[in-house]
Amino acid sequence: MKNYKLKAMETARYLKDRIEKIPKVAFLAGTGLGDSVRSLDLFGSFEYKDIPNFPISTVESHAGRLLAGTMGGKDIIVLQGRFHLYEGYSPLEITFPIRVMQELNIRILILSNASGGLNLDFKKGDLMIITDHINLTGSNPLVGPNEESWGPRFPDMISAYDQKLGELAENGGKESGGNLWKGIYVGLKGPSLETPAEMRYLRAIGADAVGFSTVQEVISAVHGGMKVLGLSTITNINDPGKPVSASVEEIIAVAKTAAPRLEQILTYVLERIDDHELR
Repeated sequence: MKNYKLKAMETARYLKDRIEKIPKVAFLAGTGLGDSVRSLDLFGSFEYKDIPNFPISTVESHAGRLLAGTMGGKDIIVLQGRFHLYEGYSPLEITFPIRVMQELNIRILILSNASGGLNLDFKKGDLMIITDHINLTGSNPLVGPNEESWGPRFPDMISAYDQKLGELAENGGKESGGNLWKGIYVGLKGPSLETPAEMRYLRAIGADAVGFSTVQEVISAVHGGMKVLGLSTITNINDPGKPVSASVEEIIAVAKTAAPRLEQILTYVLERIDDHELR
């Protein structure tokens, strides 16, 4: 863990030396959602492969870039591309960028993802504010020695997703048009998609959407004292009574279609984050 901490510090120093002003907000873009920051006024851009110690994105539509710029009147770091357990990355590797953000003193983390809808009221292209999650990945990034300077041994996950940020996103969704839901996200390891029996099980335990990301990063962010907003794009509907195959290409296409609306909500939230929230 000590070596992991030192690597995060080294990476943070690299970015501090190259970014004119370090933002207090970070946005992690999910599958097909890299285009949700087109209005970003850039003042820094880095390929993941050029950042010391950073993992490399291997999944289609994950550009593998770290951007710094201004959006909605706030300075923000954008991570275009994330890492997944199904790629073979460990929980510590997946959450390494979150620890770097913590070393940069990021106060608010906004995450997006592409998810399968389990709630049959949902439709493809809808957006969902994550109110809570269920971790069925079988992994946790806090397993092992605890880094006390980052957070407590047993972090409280009762309010993992910040209610105030969720309310801002909800108001932004009303202005952007289209369906915006609130619900529970369940994280699986992947990469195989769900069987009808698994769909029924996930619905029975209270999940509204399912995906292969987000949970590891949120756990680390909460451990590190960040406020978290999670937004899911519903890219396909998992109806166990009428199962329909979903290809990666179709999922990415739906996510890209929803990206402009996600950008509207993101901008709305950024415009209304109080400065005291960022201290």
